[in-house]
Amino acid sequence: MARKIGSRYTAHQILGRGSAGTVWLGEGPDGPVAVKLLREDLASDEELVGRFVQERTALLGLEHPNVVSVRDLVVDGNDLALVMDLVRGTDLRTRLERDRRLAPEAAVAIVADVAEGLAAAHAAGVVHRDVKPENVLLDMQGPLGPGGSHRALLTDFGIAKLIDTPKRTRATKIIGTPDYLAPEIVEGLPPRASVDIYALATVLYELLAGFTPFGGGHPGAVLRRHVTETVAPLPGIPDELWQLIVQCLAKAPASRLRASELAARLREQLPTLAGMPPLDVDEPDTETEEGEPEETGSSAASPAPAGRQRRGSVPLVPGAKPDSNRDTHTSMRVPAPDELAGGAHGTARVPRAAGTPRPGSARNRAATRRRRITLGVAAAVLVAAVGAGTWAATSGDDAGARPQDTESSAPATP
Repeated sequence: MARKIGSRYTAHQILGRGSAGTVWLGEGPDGPVAVKLLREDLASDEELVGRFVQERTALLGLEHPNVVSVRDLVVDGNDLALVMDLVRGTDLRTRLERDRRLAPEAAVAIVADVAEGLAAAHAAGVVHRDVKPENVLLDMQGPLGPGGSHRALLTDFGIAKLIDTPKRTRATKIIGTPDYLAPEIVEGLPPRASVDIYALATVLYELLAGFTPFGGGHPGAVLRRHVTETVAPLPGIPDELWQLIVQCLAKAPASRLRASELAARLREQLPTLAGMPPLDVDEPDTETEEGEPEETGSSAASPAPAGRQRRGSVPLVPGAKPDSNRDTHTSMRVPAPDELAGGAHGTARVPRAAGTPRPGSARNRAATRRRRITLGVAAAVLVAAVGAGTWAATSGDDAGARPQDTESSAPATP
């Protein structure tokens, strides 16, 4: 059913839903558009509407082949909407759900596209703050790139910043998607351009491996891993590419590459990746570790499907209900300093053989306890058996002694 969006646009059908609102296929004066209509409770927030209008110039001025351009911002009664270019294709999350992982050449080409879009945004003073596969669109109608990749465009610039108002997120709260959050955000520092580089390197790792380097289990555990764990190596990729990933996942923001540098370095890697098949690695355990908190903040993770733990998916705004099967934002407390103290002390989520417990996990500790109990019982049985054998041997010697030997050993009577 068609509906008017302001005076210039008509929304015809729903293309998708997210925690912040609904994306419609629309029509404007210049042809088809995508209209992101924010939720009514957001539209009724005067402070958010004010920020929305303040960001108008920055959002409308961002033009790049690898960025989904915002054409207009509509504030009309209960309608708060971004009118964007319509991309004929799908998002990167859908591609991952279908293929699980991509060939290295295609993965690197897609991430290089996104890095170039980020470089333009950062040059304009805009930080995305929510880089993830859901916010990367693939243009299915354009020409194919290296490894058969489709041109990638980054979308939803400004959404996280618009929603992240002081009233909604106090200093003790953080906004983002747990798997892609840079350590400095977890520690409560303001987001700079380097947080987008960290998130994009996480996306590249996920495209290659089929899972994120620090994800799995309760969102609180994911946040802790970002701060305290080092990234597990991926076998089978060139060392130079791996070093790029490691550098962009550095805990220290200043150690990461800038977006333009990352794009150029990734383009240089493409010839060495031609024809390389997708990696064959096992996904680590995603079970919640013993001792991990069940709740961190006011928002709880969505229930996981039976037999598989999914990444934490909670509302963008505290108190809102998730309305998408996509992983969305989370609002959680910033961990206390004592929870994050000590620096990096291990390697997170090491790829392993199927069925093998992850070191340090609850299953691993339970198995260790069972082995100790089994060894203890076996040792007790062995000691008992040795004692019984000694008693039997002594008794046997006494029973078999000759009478004369016994008699001769007694003292003579006078």
